[in-house]
Amino acid sequence: MITWRAGVVVSLGASWPGAAELTVELEDALTADGPPAGPALPTTVRALAYPGLVGEMAVGARVLLNVSAQARGLGTGGYALVVARTDTLPADPPAGPGHLVKARYTPLQAMVLGVDDQESPHHDTLRDADDLEGLPVVVADLHSALPAIVAGARFAAARAGRPAPRVAYVMTDGGALPAWFSRTVAGLRDAGWIEACITTGQSFGGDLEAVTVHTGLLTARHVVGAELVVVAQGPGNLGTGTRWGFSGVAAGEAVNAAATLHGRPVASLRVSGADQRERHLGVSHHSLTAYGRVALACADVPVPRFDPDPQGGLDALGHRVADQVAALAAPHGRHRLVDVPADADLLSALAATPVRLSTMGRGLEQDPAAFLAAAVAGVHATDLLG
Repeated sequence: MITWRAGVVVSLGASWPGAAELTVELEDALTADGPPAGPALPTTVRALAYPGLVGEMAVGARVLLNVSAQARGLGTGGYALVVARTDTLPADPPAGPGHLVKARYTPLQAMVLGVDDQESPHHDTLRDADDLEGLPVVVADLHSALPAIVAGARFAAARAGRPAPRVAYVMTDGGALPAWFSRTVAGLRDAGWIEACITTGQSFGGDLEAVTVHTGLLTARHVVGAELVVVAQGPGNLGTGTRWGFSGVAAGEAVNAAATLHGRPVASLRVSGADQRERHLGVSHHSLTAYGRVALACADVPVPRFDPDPQGGLDALGHRVADQVAALAAPHGRHRLVDVPADADLLSALAATPVRLSTMGRGLEQDPAAFLAAAVAGVHATDLLG
């Protein structure tokens, strides 16, 4: 199930909070009889280490790597992953409170202090917390929607002459488990665009750790003091080309959680004008399934109203989106559709984000509809603040 390699760190690359890039020179994989075994791999690989799990890296360090993704030719960020240093052990973590275990019963399970833990200073706040008090909660399928949603929220606030809303990101465990993997989260936090990242379920490495999406949402409201929350999985999206076999199904459950806690769920549509797969062109079947079949509570569904396009690009796409999303509203569905302009000014706001916009390998120029559809959810959520 895992393809292992050992190697030596030959150079250090970029780093950001919680993660460090390395170049590692691989040793040959050997069988018991001696000759090389396993798939052919490059002599050197780009690797990623999480110092919080495996300790600090240095040139000359000997490391054990998981290279399964490279061996299978998968994307997965393009990295070999450092499992451990084999030349020295990291120092033991300092003694402290916390007994929540994330990535449970895996070799790299990590013990953290949960915000809702009995030992947490916030335990009394969250013990009986049960109400989001109308907090707008934007739910998205893909991690790539996060910066666009926040850009839309800030655009709407500036247009109304109000300060930008205080935003918390609640990360689910459908994609990457370590929040450290996300350069987007690091960049948005550095820019002051998000106040906190709250990792839930089996995900970890956020500013605050929570057991469930429910406690993550309550943490956003009652601990962070967020005025707007974005819920989405971490980087990476598992899909099998089947109706139900994709990690974004959890978006529907997040809508239910927000509504159960008396928040105001806002369902961000996954839209593309560039994806060549029929099931993802226009409104992705991921959104139609998660919101149409899994979400049992009513949500606002912001629908982008694109500027008229004389070339027929976004204009034609807008008609397709309108036809597809109709299934989510009465009389067939339970949600409330809200038309939101996706105009040139909003596009300009997206171009000014402090982090790179990319979804499925496409940037803003290649697939503007994807980011505009996410941004209008942020616009509408901010408008709900009054």
